[in-house]
Amino acid sequence: MKEFLIGKLNLEALPHEWFTIGGTVAFIALALLVIIVLTRTKRWKWLWDEWLTSVDPKKIGIMYFIVAGVMLLRGGLDALMIWLQQALSSGSSHGYLSSDHFQQIFTAHGNIMVFFVAMAFIFGLINYIVPLQIGARDLASPFLNTLGFWLFVAGVIMVNMFFVFGGQYAATGWLAVAPLSGTQFSPGVGVDYWIWSLQISGIGTTLGAINFIMTILKMRAPGMTLRKMPLFTWGSLCSMVMAATVFPLLTATLFLMFFDRYFGAHFFTTELGGNAMMYTNLIWMWGHPEVYILMLPSFGVFSEVVSTFSRKRIASYMSNVLGMIGVSLFALSVWLHHFFTMGSSADVNAFFGVMTMIIAIPTAVLVFTWIATMHKGRIRFTTPMLWFLGFIGTFSIGGMAGVILAVPPADFQLHNSLFLVAHFHTMVIGGVLFGIFAGLTYWFPKIAGFRLNERIGRYAFWCWLSGFLLAFTPLYVLGIMGATRRLDHYDASTGYQPLFIVSLIGGLVIAAGVVLQIVQIIASVIQRKQLMDTTGDPWDGRSLEWSVASRPPSYNFTVIPQVTSRDAYWDVKQLGTLKTAYEDILVPKNTASGIYISAFAFLVGFGFVWHIVWLVVVGMIGIIACVIARTFDEHTEYTLSAAEVKKAEEAREKKTAVARVHKSLAIGEEMGLWEFIVIVVKWALDILKNKRWRTW
Repeated sequence: MKEFLIGKLNLEALPHEWFTIGGTVAFIALALLVIIVLTRTKRWKWLWDEWLTSVDPKKIGIMYFIVAGVMLLRGGLDALMIWLQQALSSGSSHGYLSSDHFQQIFTAHGNIMVFFVAMAFIFGLINYIVPLQIGARDLASPFLNTLGFWLFVAGVIMVNMFFVFGGQYAATGWLAVAPLSGTQFSPGVGVDYWIWSLQISGIGTTLGAINFIMTILKMRAPGMTLRKMPLFTWGSLCSMVMAATVFPLLTATLFLMFFDRYFGAHFFTTELGGNAMMYTNLIWMWGHPEVYILMLPSFGVFSEVVSTFSRKRIASYMSNVLGMIGVSLFALSVWLHHFFTMGSSADVNAFFGVMTMIIAIPTAVLVFTWIATMHKGRIRFTTPMLWFLGFIGTFSIGGMAGVILAVPPADFQLHNSLFLVAHFHTMVIGGVLFGIFAGLTYWFPKIAGFRLNERIGRYAFWCWLSGFLLAFTPLYVLGIMGATRRLDHYDASTGYQPLFIVSLIGGLVIAAGVVLQIVQIIASVIQRKQLMDTTGDPWDGRSLEWSVASRPPSYNFTVIPQVTSRDAYWDVKQLGTLKTAYEDILVPKNTASGIYISAFAFLVGFGFVWHIVWLVVVGMIGIIACVIARTFDEHTEYTLSAAEVKKAEEAREKKTAVARVHKSLAIGEEMGLWEFIVIVVKWALDILKNKRWRTW
């Protein structure tokens, strides 16, 4: 009876090590803080009605940003723990982590940063910006959008659930290589948490990708042909087509691994006909395109940023588009370069080596179009432009390292070394994360209604760039010296330690950059009157998202614009302002169905992790019931009358006029770092002096 009710759950599953106890306490404390604040401010109903059940892609995009930001701090802490262990664990010193704990942190860091940070930021940007860029009021399926987000949240909770129940995460590397991920070598629940966190969030990603593809293909404004689409939208389309192609493959692969672990199948084992190399093929057929799924929207961001801040149309628009399409196509045919050393024939290795080199061609085309756009342009070196320039330098280094690894004989020497780790991080941080930061800074006025503080943003950028070079350049050298990845201890005679210490210092500088980004947001909120965007177009932009107010209304456009050229809004500004007309607008209703379905999906995953069969059955029945209820709900939209639209627009105009007055009365330049510190110190002293903490 006990096994039926709680499966394999027992007292040993409760937190009993310092890191699980610490993680559990931190999560509980954070949850209590949120509950207290919401209760004190009486915001529970507001949170549920306005945000959690919202189908507005802009609000869903902001929620993606919030969750991704929290997970960035979580994954960044893992990275610092890895750097510290490698800097300390030399010779007779074994650092502060056990070997197994180090491997768990290594695995969690990779999963979190790829699935729950980079992917979330990209989906947040696409949610917020693409409908505005193509002149759409919403996505093709608002319900699928909210469902995809809440499945992602369920995956976030699952990936951290081992802190509360289980006591361990997978120690198999971020892709859970077989047969190490089988029950023979990983008998605990760590791999099961890995499987179901990726499975649940991955299904949400697939649904989201299909939704974005249909939105871009079917909901563009009149006159916006494919050859007139903004380049961020093009990058998003290419990315989502790849996601819809390869994420079902990930889903199938995870199910096969689940069958191995739960039912005793032998797809990827070392016995009874299993083949671990089949798993390696399948996981990398998804894994390598995933890097470009993340990178292509960032390429689109850079195209928008370079064009805007060079005050020129993008040089050779079609070359840029074809470059993105070329990257997408070639990215699907290079996965085998991840295991040149696994015994494939010389012909197979040669083919994939050549394809890996060829993919550098469309990527170089993109870089050349950006450089050509800057040529003779009136460049403004704003923070988004600095992130782009930082990308050019780091990405060039990573690209050259990638060409070296594409040569099978060279790869035989560097495979599984820290050279490969350095290359991967150069591409993902320099390519993806810098692009995300550029996009967030560029579109922040549209999202928040005010610009970010430029001065502190520059400090953050230089910390990120210098810290990145300090952290990862030594890894190239260490890889050539023979240091392998997943290395938690090494002999003192290797001479590795000084380089690992430099790498740790770089990591601390990056951490300083993250702190400065948080300070930048807080300082911008404090100084929002001076930084207020009252025009909707603070950068003198070129595409349609700058034609609407900052922040846009829930319906985006009072009237769908007519597009006549690639730089749709730029041409409107040259010819005259957009005419305002009011009409009835069909608006989707908020729904909690996505939350309910995702909660039941979480119960299914948790039930399978701990072998609680009845919980799995309840979860599946709940999912089916929620889907049926949603399917037969005929009242999913309501009409916003033209009179209501007019009233809302006039109220917004009045509010904007007041904001303009406040902005004109605001005195002083942008707040610097020291000014921010002085304000925080004065605020703290005021609390202490007047005993204001009692009001909390």
